[in-house]
Amino acid sequence: MSHIHVDSARVTWLHTPTVNVRTAARRIGVLLFDGFWLLGPGTVVEMFQTANELAGTRPGEEPPYEVQFLSLDGGSVPSSSAARIWTDRIDTRFGTGFDVLFIAGGHGAHQAARDQRLLGWLRTVQARTRAIETIGEGRLVLEAANPGDPEALQINRYGHGAADAILSAANDRNDCARSALMFIKRDLGAELARSVAERVMPGMAATWVPLPSEGGTLSVAEKIRAAARWMEANCDRPVSVADAAQVAAMSERNFLRRFKHEMHVTPSDYLLQVRLRIACNFLTETELPVDKIARRSGTGNGDRLAKIFRKRMALSPTEYRARSRLAASEL
Repeated sequence: MSHIHVDSARVTWLHTPTVNVRTAARRIGVLLFDGFWLLGPGTVVEMFQTANELAGTRPGEEPPYEVQFLSLDGGSVPSSSAARIWTDRIDTRFGTGFDVLFIAGGHGAHQAARDQRLLGWLRTVQARTRAIETIGEGRLVLEAANPGDPEALQINRYGHGAADAILSAANDRNDCARSALMFIKRDLGAELARSVAERVMPGMAATWVPLPSEGGTLSVAEKIRAAARWMEANCDRPVSVADAAQVAAMSERNFLRRFKHEMHVTPSDYLLQVRLRIACNFLTETELPVDKIARRSGTGNGDRLAKIFRKRMALSPTEYRARSRLAASEL
């Protein structure tokens, strides 16, 4: 069993040994560096620990999740607010990998991205890990471990500068909550994931974990449109066909077929259209740079967004911005 002990200057995660209890079925790792923001990793822990509570395991049974804080050398790691988290040292004990590994940010991530011992460990563990999430500057570490291989970055987040640090911290918390819920829903079902969301992030459950069956049996068309709305709400992050099919309570094969019939496009094309529309709005209505617009619209980076624009609209994002503003000025 794990406990959090809190006083005015220190937050410590202590592992109390339990006799004759097997390792949890699903291992969640949270890799920390000096100066990390508490909101993101804290939300991850809260989500999975709440899932453990609501899963209703009987005495002697293992909980669905075991959450472990990790760092390069183990011990106490300071957060940006000076609160400290106790961590395990990365070593061969974790060679079997994780169900999900979260890589947090912080100023220490910049130095960690050059540490070959850490990068070698991450490459080894990644091959045996179900999925990797990054929080803030944690993306730098994952990118350093996979140079020139963007396909290896299963889920990518983006860092923040000092000017929008508070907003980014809140976004980190929302992103971490949605990420954790995605795995909880896949493992334990949408109903339990929704209960977790309602307890930890009240008001967010309906958007993040919709239940198509609420209010009676829905038609196929209604389920498809519920899945489409869910895709729109989550378009700023990676969305898979499997996730959307779960929202619609269908098999992937049936979902693909029925989505194309109802929406007249494939789920991938629909999601791309949503992201492109958001990018166009940002280009027209804001002064944000193209790279930041790409991240906020879920298209990855500026180069990828430019390729999409050239293929779909035969012009660059910058050219689109100039033309749309010229047209508006002539009205």
